[in-house]
Amino acid sequence: MKKIYLLILVLLPFFTQAQSVCTPESRAKLESFLTQLPALDKNHTPNQLAVEIGQWFLNTDYVEKTLEIPGPEQLVINLQGVDCTTFLESVVALARLAKSGKNTMGSFEHELENIRYRYGKNEGYPSRLHYFSEWISRNEEKGILTDVTKEIGGIDYPNAPTFMTENPQFYPQLSDPENLDELKKAEVELSKKTFHFIPKDKIQSLESKIQSGDLIAITTSIKNLDMVHVGFAFEKNGRIHLMHASSINKKVEISDLPLSDYLAGNKSQSGIMVGRLK
Repeated sequence: MKKIYLLILVLLPFFTQAQSVCTPESRAKLESFLTQLPALDKNHTPNQLAVEIGQWFLNTDYVEKTLEIPGPEQLVINLQGVDCTTFLESVVALARLAKSGKNTMGSFEHELENIRYRYGKNEGYPSRLHYFSEWISRNEEKGILTDVTKEIGGIDYPNAPTFMTENPQFYPQLSDPENLDELKKAEVELSKKTFHFIPKDKIQSLESKIQSGDLIAITTSIKNLDMVHVGFAFEKNGRIHLMHASSINKKVEISDLPLSDYLAGNKSQSGIMVGRLK
């Protein structure tokens, strides 16, 4: 019995690591960030921490579909290359660790898994929060954020995204009929929830109610989608800009244009939802 117990202790780290994917380069970058967390002011609000930590990522390469790896769903940790969602998730996870006083790799994995998956646990591909409107809703239920869109002047947003199940050819994991069925169920449940948005022509008039560090989710006029981009509000020269992983400029940056002007130039971007970290 003692030998079996010792064997379990030896193998346990390998089982734990098998649940996540992280290159040595990405791990080194993450560990560097984790060592910086204790120097941050714990009295800062989560929004303030998100603004500070988000700037650590400036000029990080934009890489799309970093979570889409072959085989069973695993917790992908990639700080070397981020898309708009993984940038936001990584910053939120680090801000929560800074607030809690934890700065270990295991703590980061736990926070990221909790944020990324519907019930805070990786239970396969369909359990990932693929639609960002559900990401907001579920993480509000977990006490991570508050959806303040209605509070600051948002109006009803009809939201029933079905893009993924209508286009399974773009998602290799949806070739599995079980994954496809589970995601269809998630879409149906999402369509029953109530959401609000701020139309893009109203953003400037309501800009004073948006705080630096708020989560900004950009809604779309495309009927079967909910969001097309996400990032953080960033106050610069008295205006709200967007700190985000840009697919156009291929890096994490702060937008040159204020948020309202940034959206004005894109016909498919209809407005924003706003989340505030707790």
